[in-house]
Amino acid sequence: MTRTIKLADGKSIPALQWGNGSGGLNGKHDPALEYGITALRSGVKAIDTAELYKTEVATGEAIKQVGAKKADIWVTTKTHLDCCSAVPATAEAIKANVQDRLEKLGFKPDLLLIHNPFVVEGLKIAQFWTALEDLVLDGTLEGVSLGVSNFRPQDLEAVLGVARIKPVVNQLEYHPYVLTHLQPVLDIQAKHGIVTEAFGPLTPVLRHPTGGPIKPILERIAERLSKETGKKVDTAAVLLLWTVGKGVVAVTTSSKESNIKKIVQVDNELPDLTKEEIDEIESAGRKVHFRYYAEHMTEDFPAPNLPEDL
Repeated sequence: MTRTIKLADGKSIPALQWGNGSGGLNGKHDPALEYGITALRSGVKAIDTAELYKTEVATGEAIKQVGAKKADIWVTTKTHLDCCSAVPATAEAIKANVQDRLEKLGFKPDLLLIHNPFVVEGLKIAQFWTALEDLVLDGTLEGVSLGVSNFRPQDLEAVLGVARIKPVVNQLEYHPYVLTHLQPVLDIQAKHGIVTEAFGPLTPVLRHPTGGPIKPILERIAERLSKETGKKVDTAAVLLLWTVGKGVVAVTTSSKESNIKKIVQVDNELPDLTKEEIDEIESAGRKVHFRYYAEHMTEDFPAPNLPEDL
């Protein structure tokens, strides 16, 4: 099976994806090509890339080299005209940026995101969104879904206030230890049918100093699944199952073939967690706050007054 999540525009997005971004590849073209080929040959059905990662060319080339049909591989990319750019704040500049994305990939992506809400000086985020909508309507991005990334409540409200086409996803750091902070974002998304995409979904396993209060819960579930399936299931796999069990797309980045194959194992070979297990992980996670990518979400959106561990 390939787990999918239905988007508001009717498309079905793969729930487990491999990212070729800065988490493990440092934006280098050759490794992104090499590991992209490995991912596709391992059975990965979705690749997340971006202008900022400098891996769009490698994404298109990997699909070509393995002989895959583009229609069978979901590709997400992101545009990165931000506050530090010297590009003039015009709709023409946005169109040129989007056309550069298409040229580097060699095709239209399935999903195009605004990488962050801090757009070029003089151009409000609502204007940026309107310019992207215009590109859908004029045919440049016909058939492409639009979304956002790292959007706080105020950013979502600004876009939704003008949107003719609502964003279908918001990609942000998402795992049990940021749930309390994200609740206002999640409430807006639920109201408007916006799906959450998680980057850094394995942060509690990979980056938290101790693993925090969900660690023993993940270990217990991993032991249960290992016994029931006869396969070695670790806590990272359990956390990915929790993420998709929440109706969230999980995007995880790795250059290790064994970890890349784990995405496929979770997708194809492991059963869903029970509702009780999903709720138990969430309840424990909401009692602490630990964010790894702090620069994306904390400006004018303060973190909750919670400990980082218990």
